[in-house]
Amino acid sequence: MTAARQIRGARARRDGRKGEWLAAAWLMLHGWRILGFRVRTPLGEIDLIARRGGVLAMVEVKRRSSLDDALAALGPAQQQRLARAAAALCAQRPGWREANVRLDLVALAPGRWPVHVPDAWRTRG
Repeated sequence: MTAARQIRGARARRDGRKGEWLAAAWLMLHGWRILGFRVRTPLGEIDLIARRGGVLAMVEVKRRSSLDDALAALGPAQQQRLARAAAALCAQRPGWREANVRLDLVALAPGRWPVHVPDAWRTRG
């Protein structure tokens, strides 16, 4: 791996972590309780787990140069990975089995307010 690629990768990871913290702060300002950051399962990683009332949201955070790019950054394979990881995680936690679980997206772009898309895959088709 070249030094330039290592630097880009480190920058992307750092920006990703910043984006996750920003998304968590945004959700908390809107009444969500953050239950987990970068939760790893054998089937994949979930960026954020948040709860508000009876809703348990598995949140994917996307940070891009524009909101449109961030909103479009989620492909079907990634959606399926997140759904499988969420199902596996809920199966392991008895208190979560009966929760109303959904897959949300928080899109971030420089100079723009975050956009929270509840139940992102159902609402985006």
